[in-house]
Amino acid sequence: MKLAVVILNWNGQKLLEKFLPSVVAFSKESDIYIADNASTDNSIEFVRNKYPIIKIVKNVENGGYAKGYNDALKHIDADIFCLLNSDIEVTENWLTPIIDIFNTEPNTAVIQPKILDYKNKSQFEYAGAAGGFIDKYGYPYCRGRIFDTIETDKGQYNDTAEILWASGACLFIRREVFNDLEGFDASFFAHMEEIDLCWRAKNSGYTIKYVGASTVYHVGGATLTTLNPKKTHLNFRNSLYTLTKNATGPIFLKILVRLLLDGIAGIKFVVEIKPKHTLAVLKAHFSFYGHLSKLLKQRKQLKNKVKYYERTSIVMDYFVNRKRHFKNLGK
Repeated sequence: MKLAVVILNWNGQKLLEKFLPSVVAFSKESDIYIADNASTDNSIEFVRNKYPIIKIVKNVENGGYAKGYNDALKHIDADIFCLLNSDIEVTENWLTPIIDIFNTEPNTAVIQPKILDYKNKSQFEYAGAAGGFIDKYGYPYCRGRIFDTIETDKGQYNDTAEILWASGACLFIRREVFNDLEGFDASFFAHMEEIDLCWRAKNSGYTIKYVGASTVYHVGGATLTTLNPKKTHLNFRNSLYTLTKNATGPIFLKILVRLLLDGIAGIKFVVEIKPKHTLAVLKAHFSFYGHLSKLLKQRKQLKNKVKYYERTSIVMDYFVNRKRHFKNLGK
């Protein structure tokens, strides 16, 4: 089984300087690629000079995470792609348990390792933690992270478990599945495209897993921080896109409830004196309305739609019922 670790880069020389050493040291079982999104800094020259073993694929434009990977992966020959953020430190033997699962479980199409916080290595990291889920109205949450509550790693997620979505910070996927699904939805640009991809894989009958025996450390927010209204816009917009395309059953009531809940979030931003974030939510909704016809057409093209949620509303669980940890959600 041929594995390629593919790191998407855009003007990220400092990140590559910091995090490539662990990837090179602990990824002997794979080929390593830099997929460059038309960088204008010296990052590619740095890689060529410092790590000649690393292969480089140059995209002609910065198409964001989604289009960037779609364009680059067409030029990479591997059975398994590992899509790895440039701000991740990997650990010794991080690939072994992942490869074992792919070798023994042919229906497992996507895998995520344990993702801990690089800045506080005893805690899970926001973007993916110990594997992702979705509530009825399309809000994502993770084992180890619900909204802004992040758990300390005490070995509670050292298991292997089936999940709904794997984090794009470190996502392994079979090449044939990625191609069958026609890759990421490029209209997302960045954020939530991995949830959409995984959901489509799930609807196509594939299994998605979290493997706690593999650990990586993620800085998070290296490209866009939570303080950036653009990130708020992309998250709210793309989450609506994902729900509309992939959810089971009648969709319009779910969309209506979701829009109302988003409106409450917008009001919360006003109270917190974050008017730019409120505006970002409004812009996300108007963008959604403009693309609704296209999204509904994409919805019709999907294969089987599976039951996707365990929780009716993670918003209600978290903010009203005060359930802040994954273990409490079933109570």
